[in-house]
Amino acid sequence: MLLKKNRCRKSSIICHLSSLFLLFTYSCSGKKEVSAIIHHAKIYTVDSNFTIAEAMAVQNDKIVAIGSNEEILNKYQADSTIDAKGSAVFPGFIDAHCHFTGFATDQWKCNLTGTTSFDEILEKLIAYEKNMPAPWIYGRGWDQNDWAVKKFPSKEKLDALFPTIPVFLKRIDGHAVLVNQAALNIAGITTSTVVQGGSIELHKGKLTGILLDNAMNLVEEKIPLINDSLAKKYINAMQQTCFAVGLTGVHDCGISEHTFNLLNDLQNERTLKLNVYAFLSDSIQYYDKWISQGPYKNGQLQMGGFKLYADGALGSRGACLLENYSDKKNWKGFLLKDINYYQKIVNKVAGSSMQLCTHAIGDSANRFVLNLYAQALQNKNDRRWRIEHAQVINATDFHWFGDYNIIPSVQPTHATSDMYWAEDRLGHERMKNAYAYQKLLQQNKWMPLGTDFPVEDISPFKTFFSAVARQDEKDYPANGFEINNALTREQALKGITIWAAKAAFEEKEKGSLELGKKADFVFLNKDIMTCNMKDVLTAKVLATYINGEKVWGDGN
Repeated sequence: MLLKKNRCRKSSIICHLSSLFLLFTYSCSGKKEVSAIIHHAKIYTVDSNFTIAEAMAVQNDKIVAIGSNEEILNKYQADSTIDAKGSAVFPGFIDAHCHFTGFATDQWKCNLTGTTSFDEILEKLIAYEKNMPAPWIYGRGWDQNDWAVKKFPSKEKLDALFPTIPVFLKRIDGHAVLVNQAALNIAGITTSTVVQGGSIELHKGKLTGILLDNAMNLVEEKIPLINDSLAKKYINAMQQTCFAVGLTGVHDCGISEHTFNLLNDLQNERTLKLNVYAFLSDSIQYYDKWISQGPYKNGQLQMGGFKLYADGALGSRGACLLENYSDKKNWKGFLLKDINYYQKIVNKVAGSSMQLCTHAIGDSANRFVLNLYAQALQNKNDRRWRIEHAQVINATDFHWFGDYNIIPSVQPTHATSDMYWAEDRLGHERMKNAYAYQKLLQQNKWMPLGTDFPVEDISPFKTFFSAVARQDEKDYPANGFEINNALTREQALKGITIWAAKAAFEEKEKGSLELGKKADFVFLNKDIMTCNMKDVLTAKVLATYINGEKVWGDGN
């Protein structure tokens, strides 16, 4: 009886396996099961041929097929099948230079962006004081170039309104602040304080409250940090802001190790959905530790190198120029640190697998960094060391980018924001080689684009529009600003997709919609490649997908 039972059991198992085999062969002879199918779309793959497809199949987090509607629908089936009804689909947008975590944790601060006068700022601060979330009044976003009187403000009115509460108001570019006397007292700043790579502004021998570049740190380091749980909450919320404009990835340029650890916590908690490629800020204690470890990757988070600052910003006259500012006598700006310091850091990073990116605005700062990089890199290479902004280049210096494969990482909206006053700073002749994006692009034939948010608007549509039209939202100027340096639509799209991915060594897994790559893509309500150029600014994101998962759209 026992033998008979065992035979029956064995027979049952064989029958079950036979059924599975038949089911398997049936599915192989029919359609393949995948996670999702997108069809009847206009898919800009941004592959090497800039192919436009109609449909694609996604399995889990990757693209497994892309082609015509007939090819995909005849070969694959899925529970999730999306009829795009002709909508344009693009690779997920990547911002190659921004301050993602900084913008997130700025949410407790008083937003001064778009203010048209110092009096308007004062009104905002008075309202802000009533519900201060911290013992300091911290504001960000003012720009004196947007005011009728285009001069730096001074602290007298702040002192009268807030005699005991410290006030710290950061300019939109992050390279100048206005503080009151209470803040100066806490930092111990007097008329005799001197800072290398910074300036403490005086008027008739008295402190104005304006601090440039490194001088800002004397005060900012005294401001208490928000707690980690609140910072994480802000970072998680900021992801939604990114998804809403089609961003699936950002390069967070210059963050502290503490902030990096918060991002790593979020990744381990599985709440980090956005792809974040981070550069650690310039801090001596970071170099030896992280150079020995090499680039770091954990899910959506990567840390690939370091961010240096060569000079300040043009708007606050901290950019380092070869010749004097046209609107400030005997003033060329300055480098932020001693030349030997930069040499030491560049040599350290050169012997490692880490990436280096350096903020350089003025033509003197750019020449200095280009030469420093050239000495370290020595010849053609694939290190992808970057110069962030590369705003003003001397005509004789462009070739260094191509000769040593140095990557200019630029932000097109800087050009259309600065164009109202940039010639006042530089004069007509230097403007010919400022914001020269097409000229820079030709050096390596690829160039990543970003926004520098919150310095500029987070929208990649504004990046695209500014790069191609060289105008702002007011259609100014009529024929485009220095239009000979405009990018084509194809170049602009590559700048916020595949070239941005390449700037982070991620072009084999992100930045285009191709077989085997991550399923990061966006649906738009307008085709920005063919619509009226002005309509690009009103384009909306219908849905954003990261790793095949919808993170924005339909109820988000």
